[in-house]
Amino acid sequence: MVQSSFVSGETNVRLSDSLMVMEFFINRGQVTNHDSQPILHPPTAFAVYLPPITERTIMLTSLRARLRAYPFQFWLLFGGLFVSTLGTSLVWPFLTIYVKGKLGIPMTQVAGLMTIYAITALVFSFVGGPIIDRAGRKWTMVFSLAWTGVAFLWMNRADSLLVFAIIMALRGAITPLYPVAADAMQADLIAPEKRIDAYALTRMSQNAAIALGPAIGGFLAARSYAISFQAAFVGLLLAAILYAVLARETRPEVLESTSVRDPFAGYGRIFGDKPFMNIVLGFTFAQMCATMVWVLMGVYVTENFSLTEREFGFIPMTNALMVVALQVAVTARTKHRQPQIVLAAGTFLYALAVASIAFGASFWAFWASMVILTLGELLLVPTSTTIAANLAPPDMRGRYMGMYSITWQVAAGIGPLIGGVLNDNISPRATWLGGGLIGLLGTLFFLYLARRQPLPQPAITG
Repeated sequence: MVQSSFVSGETNVRLSDSLMVMEFFINRGQVTNHDSQPILHPPTAFAVYLPPITERTIMLTSLRARLRAYPFQFWLLFGGLFVSTLGTSLVWPFLTIYVKGKLGIPMTQVAGLMTIYAITALVFSFVGGPIIDRAGRKWTMVFSLAWTGVAFLWMNRADSLLVFAIIMALRGAITPLYPVAADAMQADLIAPEKRIDAYALTRMSQNAAIALGPAIGGFLAARSYAISFQAAFVGLLLAAILYAVLARETRPEVLESTSVRDPFAGYGRIFGDKPFMNIVLGFTFAQMCATMVWVLMGVYVTENFSLTEREFGFIPMTNALMVVALQVAVTARTKHRQPQIVLAAGTFLYALAVASIAFGASFWAFWASMVILTLGELLLVPTSTTIAANLAPPDMRGRYMGMYSITWQVAAGIGPLIGGVLNDNISPRATWLGGGLIGLLGTLFFLYLARRQPLPQPAITG
């Protein structure tokens, strides 16, 4: 695609998205800066005078072109993910702190609750994929969001380990249906060559919410956890209503096939898809690092270094702000690279970030570890999600994305449990050194795949 620049001093407005807009500008007259000084004098194709084009007009036209590049329902997903993630992120960074403080139980038991969540999520992922392929994306998302909101209200009233275990088991069965169905809907809507950019945009939406959620949640938790749980319920219910009223079903017509009439058929095909399963295995190692940070770091820094919930809330907020600011730019550079090399680089940054927590002793040291982790996330998540979506046949997209989501469930069941055992039986710092080793194994695995079983670079437009 043709690229052009309008330059005035240090101004460099670059338009690579809209060739049609560029041609119109070039044939129309002069381009001016904010002071109405000409910055480009292209040949004029018309004898009549037309008003000058300003930089602001260029930016607005580029924005309109980007908005038109995706259908309305994509932007509905974009907004729904923001609202639902904002509600959830009011609570989840502080959940282990809340449970440990309310019940006064060892870290191994707190991590065990996450293992219960992960086991039920793992089991029901095999059911959820066929449900999404058969019942459709829309109402699966609505049901999952509404239930998750109710679960947060219930969790506020829980007063024993058994009740928390029951809630976590039910959450594990139902909550993961929403992101799987949302990923499948997005893959239905977006052509393969545009998916990596689309997934980068929806990650920006989620992380914009995470930038606000933990900061607000930490402020609320310092006063009352009950308010945090109630606010989370409201956010999730609003997202469910948004989809129920405005979304349309996107399940492809091709799904009216034998694989849907026999919904549990096809898992043999998935397990036999070696490139896909290798990505799932490698990404699980990476996710074990991430889950150890997200599940255990809050308790670690508040108990061992006297950080408050409010102070800790700024650490996940940093993660979100970095994704919002940098994700599109990073994806623009990495989407042309060999995918497994990108995954290896991201996993190595995960390993470095987790291991560095063992040597931190202050807010800024833990903040720096989160910065490193986020740099890895910028590489890992859009790349792995796009690979999974591109490898999935249309009639099995729900099952493929469900299997891909298992990486988080398995990682959440194993990683924090290993961390809890290391914390209780060796030392709190051993948690993070063990996590770093896990990340290093994932890095080596992706490097092996890049050498022995390389995936082709995706066709990219734009």
